[in-house]
Formats: sequence, structure tokens, C-alpha cells
Amino acid sequence: MENELTLKRFTDVRRELGYTQAEFARLLGISSTTADIERGRTKLSGKVVAELLKQFKINPLWLFGQSEQQHLETSKASVIPKVVTVDSSDRENIVLVNAKAAAGYPQNIQDVSWYRELPAFDLPIPEFRNASYRGFQVEGDSMLPNLKPGEWVLSKAVDSIDNVSANKMYVVVLEDAVLVKKVICKPKSNNVTLISLNESYPPYEIKPFQIQEIWEVSSKITFGVDATTETGLLRQLQASMEELKTQIHKQQAS
Repeated sequence: MENELTLKRFTDVRRELGYTQAEFARLLGISSTTADIERGRTKLSGKVVAELLKQFKINPLWLFGQSEQQHLETSKASVIPKVVTVDSSDRENIVLVNAKAAAGYPQNIQDVSWYRELPAFDLPIPEFRNASYRGFQVEGDSMLPNLKPGEWVLSKAVDSIDNVSANKMYVVVLEDAVLVKKVICKPKSNNVTLISLNESYPPYEIKPFQIQEIWEVSSKITFGVDATTETGLLRQLQASMEELKTQIHKQQAS
């Protein structure tokens, strides 16, 4: 029989992740449920321990009571962009991820060919240099009043969870969703808290290893109802750039 601490920690992991005994069993390749393991009737196999490490970064030494560090690699988990795209001049450009594309973004996050299907552009503005930027369309009303559904945010890549600020908004790419939230990392906590500006949405906690990428919202683009698609957005951006160039040429000529 496993010692009581191991059984408690195994059960706590399942509850913290929000799975039923049957759901957790399916994830870990166990027939039926995890009930017998949690009651100490069935031995915790090496295969299950390996799956806990692979899927949830659970430290085997912690599980068996030999360490107080529950997760491995949590502080070093990479949240930098998995793919960057460049234009014909080898300049990094800004890929636009609309609400429909966002549904497939987490699963295709390392698929270079998938990114080629998305529209991209370059902004000749100093503020958008020397960093990786990506555009995301806002879906839902969780960030009202600051961000409305259908608006676009231009966001700068963040290379570490340690660099997030409580006063900023972020695009957080999880394993199965793309969210716009405030991100709070509490000292001495294994969790990251995601907060909506719309108070009707309660904050909730996730584990750092669940985050694939983080993008700091630096600006937003708002258009009318007839320009909320990426095609309309590109058209508006191109018109704005042409107008800006014309103004610059006039100033240089005068």
C-alpha cells in the first residue's frame, strides 16, 4: 500500500486540476477510475507517475514525499513565441489571429505552415521595432469596458512569466484556449491567477506550465462593424499607412 502522503498528494493533484476520478483515469491511461489508487487498493504504477510528469510536470519526488517542489520546470517554462514569421525582406512581421483562427491556435502553435495561412503586415512605427508582435481579435466581453468584442489588440511577446505586470493586460495562450486577461503571479504560490476586467467573470487559477505563450497588450485597433474581419482590418491598415506616407512626403516637400 502507498503511504498516506502519496495518496493525498495524488488526490490533491486531481482535485486541483478539476478532474473527476473517471476523467483523470482516462488522461493517465488507467481503466475505469482512479478511486482504487486514491483508496490505496491499487499501487501507483510507474506508468502513471510518468504520465503525471509528462502531462502536468508533477515532480515524482514530491509525489512520494521526498521533495517539497511539486512541479518541475515551472519557473523555467518557456512562454516565448514558438514561431515567428518574416516578410520577403526578412523583416519580422505581425501575424493577425482572428477569433476563428484563435480556436486552432493552441494546437497549431508550432506549425509553420499554419501561420502562412494567416494575414500578416508590417508597421513602420518605432514602437513596433525590436520585439515580436502579434495581433489577436478580442472575443467575448470579459475585458469590458477596456476591450470590446471584435476589437483587435497588438501584443508584444513576453519571454518569461516572471516579467508580467499586474497593471497590464495579456493575451494568454493555454493548451486549449486563447484568452485576454490580467495576469497575477503571487509570491510563493504555485499558481497564476487570471483576472477579467468585467467583474461578472470571477478570477481563476492555473498552473504556469499550462501557459504556452504570453503576449503583452500594447495597443488596440477599433473598427466599425463592417471591418471586423481580417480582410477589412488589413484594408484599413493599408489605407492608414498610405495616408501616413502621403503626410510625410508633404512635410518633406514643404
